[in-house]
Amino acid sequence: MQPIIESVRRSSFEDVNCSVAQFLEVAGDWWTMLIVRDAFFGVTRFSDFQRRLGVARNILADRLDWLVSHGVFSQREYQPGRSDYVLTDKGRDLWLVLTAMRQWGDRWHAEAGPPVEMIHKGCGHVAQAVVVCSACGEALDGRDVRVQLGPGATDDSLLPL
Repeated sequence: MQPIIESVRRSSFEDVNCSVAQFLEVAGDWWTMLIVRDAFFGVTRFSDFQRRLGVARNILADRLDWLVSHGVFSQREYQPGRSDYVLTDKGRDLWLVLTAMRQWGDRWHAEAGPPVEMIHKGCGHVAQAVVVCSACGEALDGRDVRVQLGPGATDDSLLPL
């Protein structure tokens, strides 16, 4: 069995055949998911991202360029030389990841209660996202599943020991 990650000094996961590694390749630094969070809150302009996050302009520009180049955002010109950053379908698919991160933070690090609550527009109640089996509808956690190789596997390094 080959190791998935050969060195802790790896600068890219681009060639690692693992979907988690591919997620980390695109969205694995701490500013990226905060940028995506703010996009879900309706932020689209560079200056608004910068003001809300307090991130250095060069870092924000780098992250936004990276996210555009990886199809998470598209740019929409609103005046010559100025663009909004809009989530693509690929970017909107990060909602579940972001929600899981928020719910984990709420459970383990929000002693005074959640900083924000997710209200379901359909019923008006505070909602929690729950992972369920797509076949039977039962709730899932890590103890309820087993891993097997999928059609994109190139070796067995992702299987449990």
